[in-house]
Order: sequence, then structure tokens, then C-alpha cells
Amino acid sequence: MLNSDELERYARHIVLREVGGPGQAALKRARVLVIGAGGLGAPVLLYLAAAGVGTLGIIDDDTVALSNLQRQVIHGTPEIGDRKVESATAAIRRLNPHVAVETHAVRLVADNALALVDQYDLVADGSDNFATRYLVSDACYLARRPLVTAAVGSFDGTLTTIRAHERAAGGAPNPTYRCLFPEPPPAGSVPACAEAGILGALTGVLGSMMALEVIREIVGFGEGLVGRLLMVDARSMRFETLAYSWDPANPLSGEHPTIRDLSIHK
Repeated sequence: MLNSDELERYARHIVLREVGGPGQAALKRARVLVIGAGGLGAPVLLYLAAAGVGTLGIIDDDTVALSNLQRQVIHGTPEIGDRKVESATAAIRRLNPHVAVETHAVRLVADNALALVDQYDLVADGSDNFATRYLVSDACYLARRPLVTAAVGSFDGTLTTIRAHERAAGGAPNPTYRCLFPEPPPAGSVPACAEAGILGALTGVLGSMMALEVIREIVGFGEGLVGRLLMVDARSMRFETLAYSWDPANPLSGEHPTIRDLSIHK
């Protein structure tokens, strides 16, 4: 049930036919794990908190640095040196005291990924490296949890939703992250953010779109991004969508799977 304060707070959602009272109640019941409280995680957390997602889990083992503040808008100058999970929690509580926050000040690794993912209904991955993205996607498949995942480069970004534990309307399995990207790029071929640079507002665009996709998954309206990769080019301000499908040869959910646990990530 929504109390009188929540009814007023979420009034602009509740008047939407696609959301309404039932949709807002679904958001309140939802438990979402956000991987990373950085450039992508910051807007995800802020907009999910503003939307009234009942419980937000935050996993990040880093502390706030001055160089983060060009894009990680959930943190501020006074929080430099603080743990990102604590800084993000304080910002969420200022924004919406109705949201419960669960902090995990650890690095996501093979030994803890399944236990963490299993506590939540949905995962939003804003991590900044391929190793974590593959780990998160494999863990979500094994735990049967939907995943909204995004990535950004200097001037470009991508976003997709993965429900690989389910089947499409035609009966074929939904694609996994490994169907989209069978192999990570060679080590060293993709420069880190500190080397290549990144347009700060771009992380805000992709992170906000991640939050929108999470909300749509929870409430259940519109056409989701399962089997579709949204690509954003900030130089030309061009948005394109690439369709992708289940690969029978993928090692996670293919016809002859070889990945049955997370030991491959150790």
C-alpha cells in the first residue's frame, strides 16, 4: 500500500495509464541490485530512488575521487575519500526516505556473485570492464534474474536487456550476453576511461536510459530491449538499434553448454 505522502510523491506516475497505482506498487515491492556507483550507476540509482523502487542494493568497493565528479553525479566534493556506497546511500536518503538501501562495499567476484544476485529481483549492471560484465550476465542466467546492462566509450554507448533464462514468444531461448558478444576484446585493446577520456553527460544519458528500462521491466509496459542492442553515438546524436538472437553455440545456454557455474571466472 502507498501512504498519503507516497501518493503525492508519485502522483505523476500514478496518473500514467501505463503505470497507475498497481505499477507504482510494483516499483515499491521491487528489489534492484545496481552494480557500480560510478558514471552509469549514479543516474540509475538517483532515478530508481526517485521512481520509488522499494529496495536498492549497491555494490562498489571504491572510494570517491575528485576525478569522478565530472560524471558521477550522485557524489559531491564533500564526499571525496568516502566509500561510494555510503555517499550514494546518503544522496538516496536525501532524495527519497521511502527507499531502503542495502550496501555491499565489496568487489563482485565469482565467489560472491550468485549469493548477491539471488537476493534481488533484477540487476542493473553499470560496471566499467568486460570481466565484470561477463560475470554479472552469467550469474544472472544461473540465478534466473533479468539483467539491464549498459556500457560507454568516450563518445558512444550501448544498452540492452537480457532475460536469457526465459524463452521468446516463438519458443526459442532468449539470447544471452555471450550471444551478443561471444568473446571479450583482446586485453589492452580497449583503453581505460582514464586513458581515453569520457564525455560526462553521456554517462548520464545511458544511466537514465538504464533506469527507464528497469522501470519498464518492473511495471511491464512498452517493448523492452530483450534481443535488441540500443547504440548511442554522441558525436552525431544518432540512436540505432541492432537485433540479435540466441546462438545455439553459446557456452552458457546453447545446445551443448559448458558453463554450469561461475568457476570459469576464478
